[in-house]
Amino acid sequence: MPHAYVKTRPDAPAGFFAAEAAGLRWLSVPDGVPVAGVHAVTRTSLTIDRVPIGSPTRAAAEEFGRRLAATHDAGATFFGIGPDGGPGLGWIGDAPLPLRTVSPASWGAWYAEDRLLFHARRAGIADPALDRVVERLASGDFDDDAPPARIHGDLWSGNVLWSPDGVVLIDPAAHGGHRLTDLAMLALFGTPQLARIHAAYAEASDRLPDGWGELIGLHQLHPLLVHAELFGGGYRAQALDVARHYS
Repeated sequence: MPHAYVKTRPDAPAGFFAAEAAGLRWLSVPDGVPVAGVHAVTRTSLTIDRVPIGSPTRAAAEEFGRRLAATHDAGATFFGIGPDGGPGLGWIGDAPLPLRTVSPASWGAWYAEDRLLFHARRAGIADPALDRVVERLASGDFDDDAPPARIHGDLWSGNVLWSPDGVVLIDPAAHGGHRLTDLAMLALFGTPQLARIHAAYAEASDRLPDGWGELIGLHQLHPLLVHAELFGGGYRAQALDVARHYS
């Protein structure tokens, strides 16, 4: 298997690699962003395509934006649902990611409880600004009419591989979510050609809310809380700064 890459983790929790494999398969949709193909999965390993290295060109970035819109448009049954064929458990990095088996009342209520509060509690964070954001989310202040999207869920630049044939995605935390979550994650730690990716996405999609650029930080609050849980340090302060902006 000369073109394969094997990830191993002897202490992997049950279902860890099965969830990743299911996410990759679920994200592989016609006209969507290519993902690394799955060759084999065990409790302690995952074998996927080895992706050759290319350059983040303007053309590749624009194609990525258009294809990401198509991936999202493949949809999900409801917010918080996991990939078809998955173990019913999710992870984002080494942090657990709650997945739902029944539809939540709304995107805002789900994002508040299953994303923000879940990881804030695990990080030991309690703050009035975060409480106010949660209240606004639960009351529907940030809801829109876009249906659940099929999102990667952990779309930082390290999981975006630029190959000679364009972008290939790896390491998803795939679930039904809001399409802005992936766009926000691309912006959080910096991605090459980000402005072109966002512009091409916006041209290809009619499902972005008005003023969506102003909501990027709200969707970055979840990964910041995950980082506060896993790494502590300045991520806690950064998360609370963002929370104050939306409170």
